[in-house]
Amino acid sequence: MEPITEALALLKRQAAIQNALRRSNANRVIDERELYLIRQRLARYPTAVQAITLTAAELHRPIEYLRVSDVERLC
Repeated sequence: MEPITEALALLKRQAAIQNALRRSNANRVIDERELYLIRQRLARYPTAVQAITLTAAELHRPIEYLRVSDVERLC
């Protein structure tokens, strides 16, 4: 899997977990552990994460609504 594709998928999963944690208390420990693992995996792709966050800022969109083509087009 390419770095941008994997990093974008991880960031979307991270956002989904964080939103779920805000809404309920179920499986907090499991969710926190998954967030920790996601952060570790994202650390492998600092350039891809930076490109994704800059693209989201430029397009004024949350990361959840970005596509790989958006990132590739602007970078």
